[in-house]
Amino acid sequence: MTIDPTKLQAELAQFTGTEHYYCNALYQEMQYTDGIKYLATTVSCYWLLDIIGTEFYPRQKSGEWDQFVAIKLVVEAYAMTIHVQDGNDHDYLHKNIPFTDFPPGEWGLWLVDGVLLLPSEY
Repeated sequence: MTIDPTKLQAELAQFTGTEHYYCNALYQEMQYTDGIKYLATTVSCYWLLDIIGTEFYPRQKSGEWDQFVAIKLVVEAYAMTIHVQDGNDHDYLHKNIPFTDFPPGEWGLWLVDGVLLLPSEY
């Protein structure tokens, strides 16, 4: 399925706040919002939530990382680089995903106090 990145960006920008919080059995303490659920369902990227919930969230919860974590996804040529930073552009890590069908472009997610959300939902 081909997804128009411009259209998806516009759809995601319409999420402000959330009505429900969701979680996964693998990482029940980390919650995510309506906008993240929409993204995961639309793009079929629950695998991305698994990475965040099992690799990034535990580092936030343990205090190794700040309570605010910015996650930037850069997708080009069917590959993704995940940049994880604090709120002051200090890098925590970069993770390379060699193949993905995630729409091309730059995408932002925030992990705030154990809740994964879109920046527009803050």
